[in-house]
Amino acid sequence: MSARPSLTLKQIEIVRAVMVSGSIAGAARLLNVSQPGISRAMKHIETSLGIRLFNREAGRYVPAPEAGAVFAQIQEVHQRVSNLQEAVGRLERGKAVELRVGSVPSIAQSMMPPAIAAVRRRYADLRMNVEILKIEEAIDYILIGRGECVAMSYRLEHPSIRFDKLARGHLVCITPKDHPLAERKSVSAREIVAHPLIGIEPTDPYGRIMAAIFERESLPYDVIVKARFGSTVAALVAQGIGIAVLDVFTVADLPRDRLAVVSIAEDTDFDTFVASRAGAVLSSFAQRFVEELRRQMLRVAAAPVAEITGRYS
Repeated sequence: MSARPSLTLKQIEIVRAVMVSGSIAGAARLLNVSQPGISRAMKHIETSLGIRLFNREAGRYVPAPEAGAVFAQIQEVHQRVSNLQEAVGRLERGKAVELRVGSVPSIAQSMMPPAIAAVRRRYADLRMNVEILKIEEAIDYILIGRGECVAMSYRLEHPSIRFDKLARGHLVCITPKDHPLAERKSVSAREIVAHPLIGIEPTDPYGRIMAAIFERESLPYDVIVKARFGSTVAALVAQGIGIAVLDVFTVADLPRDRLAVVSIAEDTDFDTFVASRAGAVLSSFAQRFVEELRRQMLRVAAAPVAEITGRYS
């Protein structure tokens, strides 16, 4: 049993071009190919189908009456392909798509804005919804589908959450501009605890990152003023109340007119993560966001302390 003749999309494109232009030369111009190529293709198409699609009248190609149904279908296929291409184009621009992502405050304030700007430059029509979450809120955010992923400064064990490494950061000491430690290139944990400390509650997952440096050195982490967010801690330091230990990502956007950033002598490295639902595949938009966020964070983490602030806002 012989195979039923059919047309490829390329052949459909050629037939339609001849139909629209009424000539081989016109079709060649429409498709930006040579006339002999169009002529050979038309002969092959008609031979394969076993029917004449066009009558030649006074040098023009006129659709043959018996092929009317074929031309109607060709127009429909062409329209559907055009619609498909338009849909793909809208998707490439992020049209009618909203990307929902979350972040803990320590990453959100300075690291998220440049990453979001980069994603928007790539997907001009993309809508985004960004939520600032406490670490304990991130689990529900992911599990109930409020967003695709959350940037986190802490990893926890949960069977339904996948954690992928984002970037490795480190801690720094921030002081008022006129503080005795402000001009130092580096300070030790022992030197830091000799001054009044402002910080995050040590029982908080983010606060534990700050407290760990003192715990390892068997030093007291006596915080005279506790605050929930790193940005609040920095604002309190700027008031001259005390000094603080914060992560490099939080301080990346702090003003230098009232604050100094000093390296810490001890090893203070810690990892950050992007959390998402286990077994789920991130959309291309979310993947691009994670790539841009990781690039931003790696750049900040690698910068000398003296150059951290004021460069990435």
